[in-house]
Amino acid sequence: MSVEIKAVEIKPLRNTFTNVAELIGGDKPASRYQEATLGTQAQTNMHYRPTWEPGFELFDPRRSAIQMREWYDLRDPRQLYYSSWTIQRAKEQETQEANFDFVESRCLHLSLSPEVKKLAIDVLLPLRHAAWGANMNNNELCSRAYSEVLISPAIMQAMDNLGIAQYLTRLGLMLEEPEILDTAKAQWMNGAAWQPLRHLTEDSFVIRDFMEIFLVQNFVVDGLLYPLIYDRFVDDSLTSRGGSAVAMLTSFMPLWFTQSSKWVDGVLKVAAAESDENKALLSQWTSHWRDRTITALTPIATMAFGDQQEIMLNEVIEQFNARARKLGIDV
Repeated sequence: MSVEIKAVEIKPLRNTFTNVAELIGGDKPASRYQEATLGTQAQTNMHYRPTWEPGFELFDPRRSAIQMREWYDLRDPRQLYYSSWTIQRAKEQETQEANFDFVESRCLHLSLSPEVKKLAIDVLLPLRHAAWGANMNNNELCSRAYSEVLISPAIMQAMDNLGIAQYLTRLGLMLEEPEILDTAKAQWMNGAAWQPLRHLTEDSFVIRDFMEIFLVQNFVVDGLLYPLIYDRFVDDSLTSRGGSAVAMLTSFMPLWFTQSSKWVDGVLKVAAAESDENKALLSQWTSHWRDRTITALTPIATMAFGDQQEIMLNEVIEQFNARARKLGIDV
């Protein structure tokens, strides 16, 4: 008896969902990112208007002065959706856990000089409250924004910032006793050097325009803070003074900033190119909040770099301005 096995090709009736096909130019194979985000924004059959803002629908593009012909154009160049994001973060978590284990098992944190350890704690630990503020702003962005291509990466950004706050907490607990967290909170609440940044963070909480929230937190504040603190302070200044253990314990932060900047730049470049009105408004927001952020970071830079603070700040500002101009934003 012989058995003949035949291969049968089953041709699908369609390649993707209708809502996706409308946004990618016809019925053709779509990526998982496209199927997870495109055309998924609720637009019709709303049961009620929000009682706290009755002038808007629950999901309403009018909550921003930025206007787009197609909000789904603000796509994430990383093409992250929940599954790919969690897989990527899980790998990075393994690396970061290995770094903590390596530092602790070899007692590298005990080799820090008292001056370097105190400086690292003074500059880095209060920043966990700034990371919490970034988490709050990106959650607010999720609640007010329009189109899933903007909302989906925003909640990932929010959770990433929560993770960064936790890494900073673990750094403090490794270097000192638990009471150091209360000391850092007291500095955030009352320390003179931290009040401008705290003021800026709290002012950002009451911004109502979702695109302005996006720009202020993810482009301006992060765009100036991360290069200043994690590139120049941790990786350059502390490492040159024997603080390589601190660089290992915070290695996720500059890596994450490089990744998230791809999303931020992708959104702003498309939004600025949409119209002259968009470009003018984004430029106005950027200039205003950049100047406020520089003022807020100046006393922290003085704490971190001493008499070199002006040089370090100017380098970061020049880098930020070049990044903005590349996106079509005038500063």
